[in-house]
Amino acid sequence: CAMSSELLVDVGDDSATAQLGQLKLTTIEDQQWPADESYLSKSDVSQQFDASSPHLPWDHPFYDIARHQIIEVAGDDNFGRKVIVFNACRMPPQHQLDHHKLLMYLKGTLDQYVESDYTLIYFHHGLTSENKPSLSWVRDAYREFDRKYKKNIKALYIVHPTMFIKTLLILFKPIISFKFGRKINYVSYLSELEDVVKCDQLVIPSRVREYDNKLRASLKPTTQPPMSPPHSPPLPSQVFGVPLTLLRLCLVMSERNTFLSFSLCVCASVCASGLEIEGIFRRSANVTLVKEVQLRYNSGATVNLREMEDVHLAAVILKTFLRELPEPLLTYQLYNDIVNFACKYVMKTLVESLPEENYASLRYLITFLAQVSANSEVNKMTNSNLAVVFGPNLLWGRDNAMSLSAIGPINNFTRTLLDQQHLVFA
Repeated sequence: CAMSSELLVDVGDDSATAQLGQLKLTTIEDQQWPADESYLSKSDVSQQFDASSPHLPWDHPFYDIARHQIIEVAGDDNFGRKVIVFNACRMPPQHQLDHHKLLMYLKGTLDQYVESDYTLIYFHHGLTSENKPSLSWVRDAYREFDRKYKKNIKALYIVHPTMFIKTLLILFKPIISFKFGRKINYVSYLSELEDVVKCDQLVIPSRVREYDNKLRASLKPTTQPPMSPPHSPPLPSQVFGVPLTLLRLCLVMSERNTFLSFSLCVCASVCASGLEIEGIFRRSANVTLVKEVQLRYNSGATVNLREMEDVHLAAVILKTFLRELPEPLLTYQLYNDIVNFACKYVMKTLVESLPEENYASLRYLITFLAQVSANSEVNKMTNSNLAVVFGPNLLWGRDNAMSLSAIGPINNFTRTLLDQQHLVFA
């Protein structure tokens, strides 16, 4: 449920601040878990935060932050919004982490997505007295994120909240706006996240999963929260969440190309009225409508997205289809080649090595996106902006989530693919 306003009191109370520092964050048993594995100005960050650099080298200014995998990007949520994950349990002891650089690294991550709707998920379990940042750092961090960052964050989910985090929010009432406070949600169990994002696409630390299991085991049978729904076998006409090879089999069996029929419908809907809409593909859609459209496609029913008169719905449906593929469109086989991509002259060879159905689908998609970017003076969706939106939906690692060291090169590859599409698919 969302954070209630009565939880908030004055942060200026020195006694309350002192009490906060003395709060017991975790039990001694929890603190015995093994850890998961120079200040920069804003100008330093803009010059040195190279999001397109492959797997940060040891001498990169953010290497010592990135290696802990505290911050990750995990595709889109059920509303079509980018998901940023913060793992408290991966924070090393205070003396081993430069918290200012951590803040700059987080800002560098968000800078790529703040023009789009996005969701932030904070896994609180694992924050201990040894690795928690100071109260003043938390206050300064909140102030550092100006309206640019807060405007398009649609939800902040705090998973496994404790009395510490709730007290912290109480103390921060004077500087937390009412509008931002309404975006904060407490999540008691991982299964509750399924309403927001498919947990399979999140690389949830094992410590967090084990803690969630302990919480469940401590409940009485009558109060057990619902488990995540089991995976059901695909429907005969299913479009979402099935391999392209299976969709290709549908072509052989029913003499129709399921993917292209689906894509033509979605893309035609976007083209009909969306090419001149500013920020197309950056906005989210009503999750109930998204699920309803998915169900209709999967059941083989005819879907006319134009009748729904919501171009953002069509845009989200397209991204959802790509993200729910069991294997990304660019395939796991090309993952390392793309993450280490440095020369545009090998791009054509890489793309042509894709399976036939992947190549045809990618060609169709990129040709369509080129139409979108051709109207970028109006819709503001340049090749770079489209790459940020679609890159994570075209390729991800086998563990689903991506750190900045991987997502930068993937977005760079996607942008170059859009720039050179007339040569790559010639």
